[in-house]
Order: sequence, then structure tokens, then C-alpha cells
Amino acid sequence: MATRLPKMITVAPSGKHSATLFFFHGSGSSGADVKEWLDILNRKELKFPNVKVVYPTAPSQPYTPLDGMPSNVWFDRKRISIRVPEIKESIDKMCKETSKLIEEEVESGIPENRIVVGGFSMGGALAMHFAYRFKRSLAGCVAMSSFLNDNSVVYEELKDEDNTGTPPLLQFHGLADAMVPFQWGEKTHKILKELGVAGEFVQLPGVEHEIVKTEVVRLTEWLAKVLPETP
Repeated sequence: MATRLPKMITVAPSGKHSATLFFFHGSGSSGADVKEWLDILNRKELKFPNVKVVYPTAPSQPYTPLDGMPSNVWFDRKRISIRVPEIKESIDKMCKETSKLIEEEVESGIPENRIVVGGFSMGGALAMHFAYRFKRSLAGCVAMSSFLNDNSVVYEELKDEDNTGTPPLLQFHGLADAMVPFQWGEKTHKILKELGVAGEFVQLPGVEHEIVKTEVVRLTEWLAKVLPETP
């Protein structure tokens, strides 16, 4: 199964580059698609004074919920359900590939505590696995319309740990989401909070499985706090 990431889209900051945001798209989409979505909601290209934005695209690989047909997905899953076991090997392969992106940023002079990972739907789930298992020194994690499976390996690895220094979580979920029910996102946030992850859970009344302008506005405000401009 191929895990190498195709070419990424990068948006340079308007000023001095001192931080980076990696944003992962949902299943079957692409970096270009989610960038266009965010730009439309923002009414112009989503750009920050000091934060570089990187939109990777998942590799095409067999996806079990589509009867094994290839799709641009970050990892495989048995089905779209909070109750099924995770396919840890598939998730870990992509997290290791994503680690290379972080390492490249560090080599270019951006430390891990100046990097945020985030995403929509499956992309948000990948971000949570990455931030709370692989790179707990990151500046933050963003999850939009996302969830972690019951008995997730994320929960298992956070148990019996001092998690006061883990990345803060900004999580959004639409109350009208029929694909990833609101209760799944709410449960995910509740368990992470019980395990010591600090964060904010934003309920979006009337919102379905989608990104809306409110999220872009809140994300911009939040990034200014966790990735402030440096002198």
C-alpha cells in the first residue's frame, strides 16, 4: 500500500514565517479541494501574517467502506462507525509519513512547538492521532467534524500519562451532521478532556458535515493565540 504523499499546496505567510499549520482534508478529497473550500468561506485566500499553511493530499489507496476501491484517504477503516476497532497499522503508516513533514519544518528552523496540525473529518482524526500519540510537543490540534473510535489507541496511550503539556485541541462539530453524528464528536472531546487534553468544543447549530465560515473565523482567532507573531 502506497503511503508517499503527492505534491502539497503551500500558502506562504504575508510576513515573516515563524509558524506552520498543516491542514488535512477529508476522505476522498484533496489538499486543493479543502484549500478552495476554506478560501471561499474566507472570501479570499486564507493567509496569515506569520503562519505558513500546508495542504497535503492523501495517497490513493484501497478503502474498505468503498468495497476496497481506491480513494484519497489518510488511513483505512472497517466502516464509518465509532464502534468498530481502528486499523492501527494503517493509521500509523500515515502518521509516520506525516512525521517527515514536521521534521522538514524543524530542519528549516520552525520548532515543533510552533506547528499546528488540523483537518476536516478523517483529516481531523489523523491530526488527533498525530498530536496525541506521535508529536505531543506541537502547538495545537484542530478537528472539524471528526471523531475517534471507541477504545481508540489515542485514549490507551494517553492513560496513566501526565498530559498537562499536550497540544490544546480546538474541535468543531455540526449538530445536524448525519455522516459523523454530533454525539461522536462530543464523546471524543469528553474522553480526551478526561485524559487531560485541554481544549474547546464548539457546537454548530444547524450545520451538517461541512466547514462553515464560523470555523474559519474561530480558527484564525485561535491561531493568533497559540502561534503568536514573533519579534
